[in-house]
Amino acid sequence: MTNLMDLPTLWLALADTAGAHGNLPCLSIPPRPSRDYDPEGLLWSYAEVAERVTSLIERYAAAGYGHGHRVSLVLENRPAFMLHFLALNALGCWVVPLNPEFRHDDLLYVLGHSEVDLIVALPQHMAEITKAVAALDRRIPIVGSTAFADTLARSTRPARSTPPGRDSEGVLMYTSGTTGMPKGCIIDNEYFFFAAERYLALGGTVTVRHGEERLYNPLPLFYANGLAIANPAMIMSRNCMIFPDRFHPSSWWADLVATRATMIHYLGIIPPVLMARPEDADEKRHQVRCGLGAGVDPALRVAFEERFGITLAEIYGMSEIGICSADVSSERDGKTRSIGRGMPGLEYQLIDDDGAAQPLGTPGELRVRRPGHDPRRGLLKEYFRDPETTAAVWNDGWFHTGDILVDTADGLVFVDRKKHMVRRSGQNISAGEVEATLRTHPAVREVAIIPVADELRDEEVYACVVLKDGFDGGPELADALARYALDRLAYFKIPGWVGFVDSLPTTYSQKLRKGDIFGASDPRLHPTAVDVREVKQSRGKSKAAAAN
Repeated sequence: MTNLMDLPTLWLALADTAGAHGNLPCLSIPPRPSRDYDPEGLLWSYAEVAERVTSLIERYAAAGYGHGHRVSLVLENRPAFMLHFLALNALGCWVVPLNPEFRHDDLLYVLGHSEVDLIVALPQHMAEITKAVAALDRRIPIVGSTAFADTLARSTRPARSTPPGRDSEGVLMYTSGTTGMPKGCIIDNEYFFFAAERYLALGGTVTVRHGEERLYNPLPLFYANGLAIANPAMIMSRNCMIFPDRFHPSSWWADLVATRATMIHYLGIIPPVLMARPEDADEKRHQVRCGLGAGVDPALRVAFEERFGITLAEIYGMSEIGICSADVSSERDGKTRSIGRGMPGLEYQLIDDDGAAQPLGTPGELRVRRPGHDPRRGLLKEYFRDPETTAAVWNDGWFHTGDILVDTADGLVFVDRKKHMVRRSGQNISAGEVEATLRTHPAVREVAIIPVADELRDEEVYACVVLKDGFDGGPELADALARYALDRLAYFKIPGWVGFVDSLPTTYSQKLRKGDIFGASDPRLHPTAVDVREVKQSRGKSKAAAAN
């Protein structure tokens, strides 16, 4: 039997299973009667997926696309996403996944920075993408997914002559870091294999049975969790990938029953939402044993496990390095926030600002690496077109996460983020990106984005705004600023709160001191603070209604 971990690409691993165990379930989506595609759901075997992918490989290759080309996908959480991703992986193309929530400013930056060779999109996103491409200095062919076979434009530059291997780029994934604009993480094939290797070695409450699991993952395919970590693990273990279009609280348990899921992934918001819902008959009929995720309160974690019979494993990870710790123990006290202690094949340290290792019980920044001569192998290759940031995060041969953790007797515990960003419902939001958009509003002189506590979503975006002369702060202008951002950015990035201030504190070198804007007081209680979350939620509610 072939050792899938020895193959050069993710596609070849899937193709091997298709040849040897073609009837095994590979890809599934739950039924959704209101959906305009596959309303009854679907379940494709490895052989069926391989057949569809092979057809796409032939079409891409015939149009000249191959090793080294960059292709952007705007295909939402649909089966077509995985089919195109695997076809492009087979050819050695970089996949640049785009969040379908992106608006003009988001698209303009990512498409301009990544310099993609082709965009494949769903029909409903064509107009927005076409508008953004028209504003760029270069022509990018755009093809609709439903007319792909008939309208795929030929590549305008040659592909590399060599076949793709483990060091070939697989994904260029834009992730909002702690500062500045989104950064393009170059993820190669080695990353997929190493991420899968660690996932399958978790053990404990997350012991993965080869050829027997079905993983239900509501997280987006355009983020690393699903595309680069969980799905490769399922392919390497000959298991089934299940993904709904998004998290649906009302049909969550029915989805698990219908798809015969055995494992789940979650964000911190999912368990409390499910716990707040009335009892559902399907919550007793599912076959799920365990779940992986982050951000659940320890007491709620115990209550969730008791009510639903699903063991939750809290993990720590990020797009650049995948999962690097997980609590897979079965012990629960309702108080411990442990995320485990390290992963096979990784070294980690907690350090102070001078790089000195911190002892047990003392917080420090987490840094990680692969042991041996190549500390980056299977982790972030580099940030695309950003050698300075790459050198900064890979300082001294270690990847510096920017997160503060503490090592306790129970394991690692997350403390805080070293640098500023907003983490809302599991999404990292770059303050600099939101600030850049709001500065273009005619009323705004200066703006600083900071995180504020949110009871449901961990953190919310708060805009501290300095107005130009002649403008008066208040609810009407705060509402207008939120709607201005809503037209230009994905809805989760726009401010949920707006506060008007006379000035922003800076250092002698004119660096912004965000921590001194409100001091120790709660920014939400500032006299000028305006709650505009209803504007933000209106977009989310309208999308949820359309999805249901």
